[in-house]
Amino acid sequence: MSTRVVVVTGGAQGIGLGVSRAFARTGWHVIIADVDEEAGHEAMSFFQEQNYLGRFVRTDVSDEAQVKSLIASISETEGQLDVVVNNAGIFSGGPIEELPVDVFDRVIAVNLRGPFLMAKYSAPLLRKSAPGVIINMASTRALMSEPNTEPYSASKGGVVALTHALSISLGPDIRVNSISPGWIEVGDWKKSKNRTSPHHREVDMTQHPVGRVGVPDDIASLCLFLASNESSFITGQNFVVDGGMTKKMIYEPD
Repeated sequence: MSTRVVVVTGGAQGIGLGVSRAFARTGWHVIIADVDEEAGHEAMSFFQEQNYLGRFVRTDVSDEAQVKSLIASISETEGQLDVVVNNAGIFSGGPIEELPVDVFDRVIAVNLRGPFLMAKYSAPLLRKSAPGVIINMASTRALMSEPNTEPYSASKGGVVALTHALSISLGPDIRVNSISPGWIEVGDWKKSKNRTSPHHREVDMTQHPVGRVGVPDDIASLCLFLASNESSFITGQNFVVDGGMTKKMIYEPD
């Protein structure tokens, strides 16, 4: 296949859908791997309307057998894989004294085990496309926290560490970077029955030095850059995309 091929996990809604559409509209063949079949089929309907190239594969990235099957299907159907975007993620939390251990384990399984499995099984195909690219979706929660977010924060901190470890293990044939989004509004990027219209207070916008809340295209544009040869000297890095929010010192007023 002469067209470049990307797989986007969690690519049927939210940031992942923005990433999937961005790659598709620039001519890539996009494989959306998502656990939500309804959202996946909706995403594909839009692809067909726009004459975008791609397909949907239902995948739970925490399940090793499903990840192996996904990569095997790409090898058989597309015959190549140039870029993996590990975007699939879930959020659960609560007071740590009350938090069931299986909730913590499930978040780690999807958010951290998933990218590991995707890297493990996609590496042979990515090497054939050298330089292959892996882009892991971390979060500013890897760097800062609100109360009762231990599972998610731990998983995203792990993604940042996994990223630099993979960049050393898989280089020079595969470059690996991560993106840490801040507040990205995805209400209007969900499947139709869950879609909402964004509404932000003035304080929501002004707490960002750029003066607004983020949108999926803010992340998608960086994914496109990291997937391109223009970023060929960049690997093992974590890119914070948060409108400057983590750089703003916050003091309680007198």
